[in-house]
Amino acid sequence: MTDRPMLILIAGPYRSGTGGDPAAMAANLARLEAAAWPVFAAGHLPVIGEWIALPVLRSAGAGPTDPLADQVLYPAADRLLAHCDAVLRLPGDSAGADQDVATARRRGLPVYHDVAQLPRRVPVEGGIA
Repeated sequence: MTDRPMLILIAGPYRSGTGGDPAAMAANLARLEAAAWPVFAAGHLPVIGEWIALPVLRSAGAGPTDPLADQVLYPAADRLLAHCDAVLRLPGDSAGADQDVATARRRGLPVYHDVAQLPRRVPVEGGIA
């Protein structure tokens, strides 16, 4: 148990295995986002790298299959990890998620493979959890 919320990066497949199909990427993002509630319910703050990277790409006039994507998706996750307390690695082949795990381990951050492994946050007496 912990007394403070952790910022937890949810990592898993986004572009991997999609062949650039927008519907498949949207389905992968939906799987990543499905883990957000359980992380939040455990008392933590979930974050997904694509929540940061995709608006950055759009503001540059690009999308996830654009050549610019590799210069934004991976660096955005790396910069985000500088602020995270842990990684939740979801199943599925993903070079980017594997890179996130390697970065987290290098930085000494815990890597969880199941929401049930997350430490539950201890509610503060008289405060908001």
